[in-house]
Amino acid sequence: MYYLLEFIRKYHYVLLFLLLEGVSFVLLFRFNSYQGSVWFSSANNVVAEVNGVYSEAASYVGLRDINRRLTDDNVKLQMENEQLREALRKATHEPSYTEQYVREHLEGYELIPAVVVSNNVGQGNHYLVIDCGSDKGVKPEMGVVSGGGVVGIVYLVGPNYSLVIPLTNEKSSISCRIRGQNYFGYLQWEGKNLLHAYVDDIPRYAKVQKGDIVETSGYSSVFPPGIFVGRITDIHNSGDGQSYKLDVTLGTDLACLRDVNVIATPYKAEIDTLRSHASEAEVALGQ
Repeated sequence: MYYLLEFIRKYHYVLLFLLLEGVSFVLLFRFNSYQGSVWFSSANNVVAEVNGVYSEAASYVGLRDINRRLTDDNVKLQMENEQLREALRKATHEPSYTEQYVREHLEGYELIPAVVVSNNVGQGNHYLVIDCGSDKGVKPEMGVVSGGGVVGIVYLVGPNYSLVIPLTNEKSSISCRIRGQNYFGYLQWEGKNLLHAYVDDIPRYAKVQKGDIVETSGYSSVFPPGIFVGRITDIHNSGDGQSYKLDVTLGTDLACLRDVNVIATPYKAEIDTLRSHASEAEVALGQ
């Protein structure tokens, strides 16, 4: 209170001047029509300018929310558009002979559909990630196929995703045979072309020729017999000269792979149990 009284005492002349100025302006604009109209117009213009600035500021602030909603709507439209394109592609797709052959040989097996969501093609040892995991029944060592034939084997499994070791991985080794013959070997990849692999240890007396089909042998619990793998493109002598080494062009182009199926072999557990017992018996006999 003391400081307020001191302030008024110190500046009472200025405050009195401002008060009288205010009273004079009120009297001027109140009782003179011309000056009143000028004041009214000027005041309206100022208010209009202030309202305009406020409206623009509010609109600018609101643009962030509008932009976010537009972005969300755009993403949803793109996803719906992609789903429609995919549905149209599947509806108009004519299955090839290989696709029909694979489907026929997989009748009676449970197929778990999946989509490749990660593909590290061209980055050393190749692997795939599919959008299917243990929640949908996928387990390690299950085979994976596509419309073009064999893709690879499930290696690691999570609740929603699985990692697949494809044919184009140096760790891959799949038992294969020549269609129409009982000669078999193991398909392996040399780490170069994604469309080429080889089958080694085919006996020299086997009657093989270029163009013959290489398919799964069925000698493992991963793949049923007869699933297309590729075609023989060249025949060489193996390193020891005792067998053939077959160059194979793969039926599945892993560089542009999307839709796959995981094979749930119905008797895999039983076969694995028998093999485990056989291994234990061999160890016991060896002792």
